[in-house]
Amino acid sequence: MTSAPIEKQNIGNGKSNKRKYMLESLSSKLFLFCALLSVLSLLLIVGFVFYRGSHPFIAGGYSFFDFIFGVDWVPSEDKFGIFPMIVASIYATIGALIIGVPIGLFTAIFLSEIAPKRVRKIISPAVQLLAGIPSVLYGVFGLAIIVPFLQNYLGLVKGQSLLAVILVLAIMMLPTIVTVAETAIRAVPKTYREGSLALGASEIGTIFKVVVPAAKSGIMAAIVLGLGRAIGETMAVILVAGNSLITPTSLTDSVRPLTTNIALEMGYAAGVHQEMLFATGIVLFSFILILNFVLAKISARGAN
Repeated sequence: MTSAPIEKQNIGNGKSNKRKYMLESLSSKLFLFCALLSVLSLLLIVGFVFYRGSHPFIAGGYSFFDFIFGVDWVPSEDKFGIFPMIVASIYATIGALIIGVPIGLFTAIFLSEIAPKRVRKIISPAVQLLAGIPSVLYGVFGLAIIVPFLQNYLGLVKGQSLLAVILVLAIMMLPTIVTVAETAIRAVPKTYREGSLALGASEIGTIFKVVVPAAKSGIMAAIVLGLGRAIGETMAVILVAGNSLITPTSLTDSVRPLTTNIALEMGYAAGVHQEMLFATGIVLFSFILILNFVLAKISARGAN
């Protein structure tokens, strides 16, 4: 008498399980497609840039050594040297890291460990809003505030300089570093803090000797992301750099970083000139890879 309802129930459960397995299979395939699409996009971009950028050296007979270490960039005279731009990019990135990393890290520590809830509710949204500001507005701010400040109060003849680039990039790095580092510090288990305090350590000592080392990997990730934001920035840098094609020897010199050179000339470049701009992109891409690799090695050595 009861076998028929039981069979119907088993049939219904079988259909439900089959539908569930089909949905899981479709979901996994969708996730795989999205992952492959991301990787494919990266490969297409990198492949296109490397193909166009390597053509002048493979088929055009240009010297890659002269391209890297040349100091003259005059496309009309067939001179393509990007050494001043490389130096400017390195100086700007290092300077921004020197200023932005300590400020961002200390802000993250304050928000996650020290700040009262009332203060945190004010500062955290402000930092997040800072991340949403378009980069061109940072450049306008630098041109309207930082550049005149450097001219009027520091006595610089021309405020558009390497120092202005460093200050703008340091400000732009802050929201990325603060947000990621704060999340990493909050992820440290409370038992670490409680154990340190129970052993007699002070609150500040616990933060810098226990919590921050435990969150080192997340903090390094924050620095890498901030580094990527700084070295890849274009619009804000164009407005405050001065865009002079000279090798900078002081913070007061006008500079033209790699990204700025590509943005300024790609619109009208053609032929070899355009391919050399793609080659500049290769150098920029390689520069980012090397810096990320170095930071990853430093992080891994610290973790061991």
